[in-house]
Amino acid sequence: MRWLIVLMLVCGEALAQEPPPWFAETLLFIKEDAADAAKEGKRVMLYFGQDGCPYCKQLMEVNFRQQRIVDKMKKGFVAIALNIWGDREVTWTDGRAMTEKQLTSALKVQFTPTLLFLDEKGGIALRVNGYLPPERFESALDYVSGRMEGKIPFADFQKPGAAPNPKLNEQAFFMKPPYDLRRKPGAKPLAVLFETPHCAACDEMHREGFARKEVLEQLKRFDIARFSTFSRADLVAPGGQPSRAADWAASLKLTYVPAIVFFDDRGREVFRVEAYMRPFHLAGSLEYVASGAYRKEPSFQRFLQAEADRRRARGESVDLWN
Repeated sequence: MRWLIVLMLVCGEALAQEPPPWFAETLLFIKEDAADAAKEGKRVMLYFGQDGCPYCKQLMEVNFRQQRIVDKMKKGFVAIALNIWGDREVTWTDGRAMTEKQLTSALKVQFTPTLLFLDEKGGIALRVNGYLPPERFESALDYVSGRMEGKIPFADFQKPGAAPNPKLNEQAFFMKPPYDLRRKPGAKPLAVLFETPHCAACDEMHREGFARKEVLEQLKRFDIARFSTFSRADLVAPGGQPSRAADWAASLKLTYVPAIVFFDDRGREVFRVEAYMRPFHLAGSLEYVASGAYRKEPSFQRFLQAEADRRRARGESVDLWN
């Protein structure tokens, strides 16, 4: 009976992350899927997920149970689910056939869920790395269904009424001007945080992520700069070129805030986080860079899984969401 209960709990957890029934079953010829969707006035949304992912569960159980979001999904999108470790054959928009996990690698999917919203020709209209809370997710749907790509960056697109704090949050560990971000051999890695005012996810990161002991301990291993994506502050970028914060942010093609872009001691970008992150994953991203693990393990997801397994082996409780 005990094992039966465990099995029921495990199965229940897996089922909680199953896509809802209105997701489409297709032959996974993605360019054709985009063209077929266009005939109905819709666009394709590709969902990359995995079992045991708390953010995927949150997307399914929170976002996709809100009627306004479900109505917009059904009206404007054809949703297709892919498993980042899966072996089903997918034919990508350029005609290449590969497995789901090979496509995941080819598209450099590092976070789950990752959502690719495709235009009518199969091009990527918007890429969302990681979970978006409902109000921001709904903004993404409005952005893509409104064909806003090419008109305004998604990072600057905000639904009316969804903006909480009109000011940026301050932290004692942020660098002070003048902002010379050039690196020297042997220096600490650099973490550059990009935010905007009126950003609920930014507020949550400061309120919860930066309040956690494990996150603060990891932050000591970095030099940390913070800019608004609208800022006119002068800086010297890690590569040595003078710029202004807003121009530099635009050149980095950021799609989501808050975003953290990491640079090594030679001024090279080595990793970036453009995703909603709870404290465990935020601390994990800092460890991934500070330890140099990114050099040997290109998959951030595999690194996180291994880290969680190590903690469990030491008898520690690992809560991926809280």
